[in-house]
Amino acid sequence: MNTYYRFVTPHRIGKWYPDLATAERQACAIGAGFRCERTQTFVAYRETRLEVTEMERAA
Repeated sequence: MNTYYRFVTPHRIGKWYPDLATAERQACAIGAGFRCERTQTFVAYRETRLEVTEMERAA
């Protein structure tokens, strides 16, 4: 089992990604948040939520 991450907004649902860093980068692309240049941390916009799940890896 592997852990997958995605960000969800009221109007968009991101794809599942195998690591949090990739999910954060893609969340920026769908308008779910931004990366703070000063602290290098991801900041989610209000009403954005992170979903985490365990899935079998596709063959």
